[in-house]
Amino acid sequence: MSLPCILLGLLFFAASLTPSLIPRGPLVQGILGGILVALGYLLGRVIELVWLAADLPRMLGRPALGGKVIFAALVAGFAIWALTFSLEWQNEIRAKMGMELADAKHLVQILLAGAGTFAVFFLIGALVAALFRWIRGRFYRFMPPRRANVLGVVTVALIIFVVTRDGIFDRVVRGLDESYEAAQMLFDVAPALPERPDQAGSEASLIDWAAMGQPGRDFVLDGPNAKAISAFTGKPAMNPIRVYVGRANGETPMERAELALAELQRLNAFDREVLIVTSPTGTGWMDPGSHDPVEYMHNGDIATVSVQYSYLQSPLALVLETRTGLDQATVLLEVVHKYWRTLPKDRRPRLYAHGLSLGAWSSMYATNLFRLVDDPIDGAFWAGPPFPSRFWQHVQHAREPGSPWVLPTIGSGSFVRYSSHFSDASQAGSDWGDMRIVFLQYSSDPIVFYDPLSVWRAPPWMNEPPAEDVSKHLVFVPVVTHFQLALDMALSFGAPPGHGHAYFAQDYISPWVEVTAPKNWTVVDTKRLKAHCNVGFQFGCRNRRKDANQV
Repeated sequence: MSLPCILLGLLFFAASLTPSLIPRGPLVQGILGGILVALGYLLGRVIELVWLAADLPRMLGRPALGGKVIFAALVAGFAIWALTFSLEWQNEIRAKMGMELADAKHLVQILLAGAGTFAVFFLIGALVAALFRWIRGRFYRFMPPRRANVLGVVTVALIIFVVTRDGIFDRVVRGLDESYEAAQMLFDVAPALPERPDQAGSEASLIDWAAMGQPGRDFVLDGPNAKAISAFTGKPAMNPIRVYVGRANGETPMERAELALAELQRLNAFDREVLIVTSPTGTGWMDPGSHDPVEYMHNGDIATVSVQYSYLQSPLALVLETRTGLDQATVLLEVVHKYWRTLPKDRRPRLYAHGLSLGAWSSMYATNLFRLVDDPIDGAFWAGPPFPSRFWQHVQHAREPGSPWVLPTIGSGSFVRYSSHFSDASQAGSDWGDMRIVFLQYSSDPIVFYDPLSVWRAPPWMNEPPAEDVSKHLVFVPVVTHFQLALDMALSFGAPPGHGHAYFAQDYISPWVEVTAPKNWTVVDTKRLKAHCNVGFQFGCRNRRKDANQV
């Protein structure tokens, strides 16, 4: 075991204790630290091997020993300093997010979890090295050593790839796909059909209730009805129209989109004041915290349509079914928009695009130039847009100089505005134009602000003063920050409401008001609706806490 390599690993471990966007518990922090120790050790070994292969000069004797002692002292000092302040750093973020503070016991847990994780990875590395030496020894029998070394590395790499990709990886993905499909409660385990004929999936519906899937059935059944809306508004209300087509309702994206259009026509959805075309998350989940409030503010005179494209959770769907989501969202919006354009302008609904998380990405992709010019849609509202979204990236880079990356200003604000937990998109340099687009993004959301290039350079937002729910001690460290943000993405779904990737009802309300401009709606109405949705995911505008994990 190489001492310089271990020291490099410990340096990475100490750096991993610095804060990032999401608070980390001691077990998670220990695992992250152990992985980075292993990575630092591996990186050090690679550097050593390259150095030896290139026959570069090396320090020997007392200078080498002195250098190791100085390096060890510096690393030890940095590690002790980082461990000492790690609790303060984590509790700073926890306090900003309203979480319970951690206690001093977390230091021991971090060290134990880190040591155990490193031991596991070191053992794996030792087994891989032993496999390489064994294969290389077989090659030595009939080829020169240099060729045997190269082919040995290639062979081991191929074996690892096949085992992980075609063995472990495929089996895990297949198992997850089957488990999520079972969770949809398809066909013979579906609950009773809706009783009202004006609901998708009823006996009068064109959509097979049993094939719709659990997320779609929840969306169709759980929204507020005319009675609930009227009780809030004090005026006669309509039953909102909700159309949902499950992945099992059609063989192709076009077939599912055309079925959705036919159901909209059956329910006279194009006679409503507002029509929203929304793309669900990976599992097909529709956030009630977004859809319930907008139905209240339009007194039920609204229709919403969505089509499922995957059974996988969004992170898996993002990797494995990216094209499927983009294609389904594009075809659905294309089919609805094409029919909508044939209707008289003074008699058709205002048309909007919407999506959360992976749904926002696919919805943005679908809202291309053809939907923005030549009889365009009326606007769009996208929440938690994932960092790879090209449209979002384009808009972000068009920000006004001096405006923050996490909440930028785009021109005069007449076309695009941003909202967050601390801003409601109502303030701008000029009034809205004919089309309105709003992005809702939390400053602590790594799904939005992760940057693949953070391996070697700081993301743009790290070069600016920290936002209100971001630690003032956050610092960029090459390689380490990249792994911190990657872990943040996994943790962000469990963040408190209003932080990370946990978007909730109150923060959807003002953006919906700005985008859809409900008739005779006032600031007082917005406050009343926010108060109505302020019981923490338990009623009315119900994005229940457990549902946040379904994105």
